[in-house]
Amino acid sequence: MTAATVTMLLFGLLIGLLVLNVPLVAAIGAPTALVMTLYDMNTATFAQRAYAAVDSFTMMAIPFFMLAGKLMEVGGMSRRIVRFAESIIGWIAGGLAYVVVLASTFFGALSGSAAATCAAIGSIMIPEMKKRGYSADFVGALQAAAGGLGVIIPPSITMIMYGVTSATSIGDLFIAGIVPGLIMALCLMTVIYLKIRKSPHAAMRHREPFDGRKFLRTFVDAFFAILVPAIILGGIYSGVFTASEAGAVACIYGFLIGVFWYREISLDNFLEIMGGTITNTVLVMLIVAVSGAFSWLLTFSGAAKFLGLFVNGIAASQFTFLLVSNVIFLVMGMFIESVAAILIITPILHPIAMSLGIDPVHFGIIMVVNLAIGLVTPPVGENQYIAAAIAGIPFEQILKAIVPFFASLILALMIITYVPDLSLFLIRLLR
Repeated sequence: MTAATVTMLLFGLLIGLLVLNVPLVAAIGAPTALVMTLYDMNTATFAQRAYAAVDSFTMMAIPFFMLAGKLMEVGGMSRRIVRFAESIIGWIAGGLAYVVVLASTFFGALSGSAAATCAAIGSIMIPEMKKRGYSADFVGALQAAAGGLGVIIPPSITMIMYGVTSATSIGDLFIAGIVPGLIMALCLMTVIYLKIRKSPHAAMRHREPFDGRKFLRTFVDAFFAILVPAIILGGIYSGVFTASEAGAVACIYGFLIGVFWYREISLDNFLEIMGGTITNTVLVMLIVAVSGAFSWLLTFSGAAKFLGLFVNGIAASQFTFLLVSNVIFLVMGMFIESVAAILIITPILHPIAMSLGIDPVHFGIIMVVNLAIGLVTPPVGENQYIAAAIAGIPFEQILKAIVPFFASLILALMIITYVPDLSLFLIRLLR
């Protein structure tokens, strides 16, 4: 078979199965197994390639950070972060809306997951905002958009996957994600500001006086939660521990604080935490395994090279390549889970980016930001489903309300894409 034929078979079947709403693992695995069969490969090849995709010490960081995020959510850190964020910014007009963004930024620095951030902060903020008169579609759309900060602000499971796939420093990726995450948060807050100015609703204009005592009290209460990013990033970048070891440290820290300081983790909810973490880890690792086999087949068959030459032919300069890459990432993010998208796209586009002189860390940040935006776009839109469920409204009701937030995230994406120093200057500063 030619590389063009393999490309059409793999991606044609993948898209067709996704359109038919086939689960992602099967939608990726079935075309891979079929093409391997047409190549007359041994049936064990698929299993070997799938196993090789997860057989990595660095990959251990994924279940560790998933467990750490769950421990910190159930252990009371998310609630304390919300209170602290409210004491900082909740006193201005429309303060609760700003709190959603600020709290999601803080919690993103604990969990490494957009879904966890959306669920943890949304379960606290959405009911409270609805109670105070904010419309359900507005708060649902805001939380869905802000939840994406969970994979931009380090640590980030998506960045770990890119680092493993492209052999890029995960510590550098984590540091590089800080400023882009803050830019995205600022863009979301700008939309909130403009909406508050135009809104006739009293709830969005309500303000309370700043309370210095509340600020100090909530800061002390949330101190051990705020300390987590410093421990993780400081440990990784100073060389004290690797990303995987950082995940283990975060788990131990979250457990000890949740049990002995906040005293909110008991035997009953610990078993629930472990059960949820195991389920999520198995699902992610299955996606990684079949995506790894799919990615290997792209390289083995020459399809990755074929697609790379095609993209290179229509985007020969840095500017046009990054523009085309953004379109590809956004479209992939609309249909495919971010971990799978990284494993499939990276072998195709990463070599071209390197040949054009694009920094691998900067390229990784661009990819992760795109896939984070994909979490708020249909038809997959995981964050939209989570936020809509918490808000008690149909998924479709959020779509119109999310448009201005989506537009602001695209603006942030363009800034991050074409001003690489925003992602890289902290790395240079720390070296």
